Amino acid sequence: MLGPPFEQSRRAARTLLALVPTGGGLPDKEWQGRHRLLTWSMITSTVALTAIGIVRNRLDAEWFVTVVLIACCTVCAYFLPPRRLPSSAVALGFTAICADLVAMSDGLTEAHFSFFIAIGALALYRDWVPFLTFLIGTVAHHAFVGSLLPGMTYDHPSAYQHPLRWAMLHGAAVLLCAATQVIAWRLTETEERRSGDDLTQAEAQFTAAFEEAPIPMTMMAPDGQLLRVNPAFTAWLGLPEVLPPGYSAADLPCRPEPADQPLMLDRLLASQVPSLREERTYRHDNGRFFHVDMHCNALRDDAGALQLVVTHFLDVTEKRAQEATLQRKIRQDALTKLLSRSAFEDDLADLIEARAGEVCVIYIDVDRFKAVNDSHGHGAGDEVLRALGGRLAGLTPDDGLLARLGGDEFAIALPGPIRRAEILGDAIVRSCDAAFQIARGPLTVTVSVGVSAAASGESAEGALHSADLAMYAAKQGGRDRIRMFDAGMRQDTQRRVVAEQSLRDALDGDRAKTLPVWFQPIVSLPARNIVGAEALIRLRRADGQLVSPADFIPIAEETGLVIPLGEHVIRTALASLQHWGNRLPYVSVNVSPRQLAEAGFVPMLTQELAISGLQDRSRLVLEITETSLLQNSLDLKERLDAIKGLGVRMALDDFGTGYSSLTWLQSVPADIVKLDRSFVAGLASDSDKAAIISAVLWLAKALGMSVIAEGVEEEEDAQMLGRADCPAAQGYLFSRPVEPQA
Repeated sequence: MLGPPFEQSRRAARTLLALVPTGGGLPDKEWQGRHRLLTWSMITSTVALTAIGIVRNRLDAEWFVTVVLIACCTVCAYFLPPRRLPSSAVALGFTAICADLVAMSDGLTEAHFSFFIAIGALALYRDWVPFLTFLIGTVAHHAFVGSLLPGMTYDHPSAYQHPLRWAMLHGAAVLLCAATQVIAWRLTETEERRSGDDLTQAEAQFTAAFEEAPIPMTMMAPDGQLLRVNPAFTAWLGLPEVLPPGYSAADLPCRPEPADQPLMLDRLLASQVPSLREERTYRHDNGRFFHVDMHCNALRDDAGALQLVVTHFLDVTEKRAQEATLQRKIRQDALTKLLSRSAFEDDLADLIEARAGEVCVIYIDVDRFKAVNDSHGHGAGDEVLRALGGRLAGLTPDDGLLARLGGDEFAIALPGPIRRAEILGDAIVRSCDAAFQIARGPLTVTVSVGVSAAASGESAEGALHSADLAMYAAKQGGRDRIRMFDAGMRQDTQRRVVAEQSLRDALDGDRAKTLPVWFQPIVSLPARNIVGAEALIRLRRADGQLVSPADFIPIAEETGLVIPLGEHVIRTALASLQHWGNRLPYVSVNVSPRQLAEAGFVPMLTQELAISGLQDRSRLVLEITETSLLQNSLDLKERLDAIKGLGVRMALDDFGTGYSSLTWLQSVPADIVKLDRSFVAGLASDSDKAAIISAVLWLAKALGMSVIAEGVEEEEDAQMLGRADCPAAQGYLFSRPVEPQA
């Protein structure tokens, strides 16, 4: 076995070798460039050597031999394979040039510098063979020629006397110079190896990212050849895993639609943009269409020439299909499959712009549709809307637009004169004469229709609003009819808007001042003294003017403001009863249908009674109209019983104007019946009215109810009521509504 000293020597040798450059690591193209440079440098140096020889008159046999040797080396440099033989020939040529230069200079010390220059130049090969060839040749020249012909190698007496010593010194200097080149060479190799490792790692990471990317990717040459594709790309287009050599973009099994679109590659070649992104539709050879979002990155050289194109493909076919479905949903009403409101307004705006002054709008609303839902269920209501949508679609001409605006409202936009729209509106109203066949059986509904002509330059929203106003006028006129829009409707609307704002301002202000409660006395007919009063709300504007209840009460009903308005009246009436004490037996307050339908009405009334501290709660009378009972679809018996349970009395207001007044007398727990003014006016001269009133008075007395006649304005009517034993009355004959202090 080998001893420890040998192992130490081996480790030392390995360490030393690790510090020595490997050599021979230049790429072919790089080596060829350097070899060409050094070969021409050798030829140029030979020409320069000849010029020096001419100047110094030294074109002798030595020069000739040197030139011949260099010529041979040049031939070998160009024709010998592979690397080391031609590079060694160049090294030998440089050795001959440096040696002849020293000889021509008679050993001049400065001439020896050429050896140091040449050894640095030959280090460009980064190969031990040419490098050592020059080192051996240089040391051999100094050792042998310096010893044999010192006068041609050195230029000082000491070298003549000791040529071998100076040959060793010169050789050592050359070796030291070579050592510095070796160190630089080694450092360069180390840096290149590190850079190579980094590049290898980067390439590995890129390859992994490219190959494993879930989206299709390609690398394409400027001529369209596919240099590299990832598995996602081949799977996406149904290509083989390995493409045949020379496979190009033109060979792909898909074509752009339309086919005349410029290719992104051509656009990149024609410009200097770094990247392009666009969406295109392609047709696969199997007939499938798909949408692709493409992102191309151009890689260019320093001169700007296109070298490579990396493309990412994102198949957005499903996304576009979802967007199209969503767009259809946005434009289509889900229930009736007609146009939605937003789509109708967009298309109406386009139609108005295209046919200025020749577009009409028809607004359709189902009458009392809430009663359909409440009575038959929302499912039945939906069936009616679908069936109505079908009828409207059958009536609407091909050049018209039909939409469901929402709820039970429909609209039609029709180009042409307004007479055409009027005829269609009449047909729509008449079409509802036939019952709609739904799951529960036939069901008949009516519609109110409004028609307007869109003025030139009018917005779609404005034209639709005008038709809506006309439809509202049709409802106000009794429903189941058509109304044409006129300017007065807009003025009425403006008045309504002003009244609504005034009402809101009044509710937000000091209600005692902005919403005063007046009282109209109720008089005993036999004694002609005040036995009660009806509380009546008034609206005072900021300028002090009073607004007629006829102008703001209907608006309060529509907007829901009647809820806080009614609470204010009840609260004021209770406060007035407490203030007047026993001087006024009772106060009656009108309760609107909207109030009565509110689930919180009874709790609110309970709370206000408790706050007021009213001991005899029968002094508060709530007046409920027959109309409110008819219009209200919910079962009111439980709510009316709850009100009676609070000790509050109830009056049946406007008796005689409903459809089944006598039925209400039996079913509603009322304490008082108020005869409508239509039965009272002209009573003295109308025997039929007198007979009706006598019958009602007899029936009310039999049911334990009291009667109050409303709207008494003539003394003859009051006397006639007295003779019929009507206990009480109210009207202008006795007093108009007055402020509390009056």
